[in-house]
Amino acid sequence: MPLPTPTSRRALKHTRAIQIEAYARDDGLWDIDAHITDIKTRDSKLASGIRPAGHPMHDLWLRITIDRELNIVAAGAVSDAVPYPGYCDTIGPDYAKLVGLNLYKGFRDGVKQRLAGTQGCTHLTELAMVLPTAAIQAFAGEVIDTRDGASGGAQATKPFQLDRCHALRTDGEAVAKYYPRWAIQPAAETEST
Repeated sequence: MPLPTPTSRRALKHTRAIQIEAYARDDGLWDIDAHITDIKTRDSKLASGIRPAGHPMHDLWLRITIDRELNIVAAGAVSDAVPYPGYCDTIGPDYAKLVGLNLYKGFRDGVKQRLAGTQGCTHLTELAMVLPTAAIQAFAGEVIDTRDGASGGAQATKPFQLDRCHALRTDGEAVAKYYPRWAIQPAAETEST
């Protein structure tokens, strides 16, 4: 379903694109490659000079290598296009500070402690913040079991994705339909029965 039709004429001025790709490696680890670009439709006057329309203001890459428990074992960043060449593009090696963090446990706070403000690049650090959910999506059904155990062996623990979003709350209709073994009655219904 598309967004509603705009109520006024519009002119595209800026496009930010983020792409995340996850790779299973032969050694059992996973690489998560994140890429962000910012492109303007007009020439941009910067202190460092003119950036022509259609040329990236930012073209940044971040790669983390994780194990199956979501621990970061290697990390690095590169900057192919930046507003201040020779300055912005020197921070890449600092993203090795992500090593040791776990994407599932305290990751975003850890990133802020290690790379916020002048300790990192605003755009690379912002890009890092989307890595946990991208890794979970990559792992879903391959590393993390997302089935409910109803059609085949009995799964001893609640599937990972339950109670992590509005649609898959255990007192909701989607869980009652697709994961009935894990469904609970909403509190309001329990009190009235």
